[in-house]
Amino acid sequence: MRVLVSVSSRHGGTREMGQVVAAVLRDAGHDVAEIGPDEVEDVAGYDAAVLGSAVYVGRLALGVRDLVDRRAGQLRERPVWLFWSGPVGEPATAPVVPDDVTEVAKAVGARGVRMFAGRLERAELNISERALVALVHAQPGDYRDLEEVRDWALGIDEELRALARDADSDAF
Repeated sequence: MRVLVSVSSRHGGTREMGQVVAAVLRDAGHDVAEIGPDEVEDVAGYDAAVLGSAVYVGRLALGVRDLVDRRAGQLRERPVWLFWSGPVGEPATAPVVPDDVTEVAKAVGARGVRMFAGRLERAELNISERALVALVHAQPGDYRDLEEVRDWALGIDEELRALARDADSDAF
């Protein structure tokens, strides 16, 4: 299957998670295109999509929200998975689902939505981001579990294979 992986990530941590998803799907034999949300003009050429976003100030990144606003109808016509990264710290801060995750998932008819712990590197932040991090007492560090991301991507591959088998049996 031809799969679009499109991730909105300001500092690269969530993009790396998307790269893990893309690599797993590619290794499983899928034709995977990794394209930033702002560069996606059309999704008609894809059989499925995986959308990812970092969370900023309790909301998904603007890039992925704009992509959904532009292409929700096309995305709804194919299987879509959505992931977001956010919680940081030891122990991880309680995962609060951003309000727009439910809205975006519903708009695209997401088959699955998944939250992963994130990464926070103070050196990458601008002055206003540092002020916000200080205000909420966020702990810097890399809390991502890329094995967990790989496992989730393997589950997507299993679902894609089942969909392909169903489509083949419907053709007869």
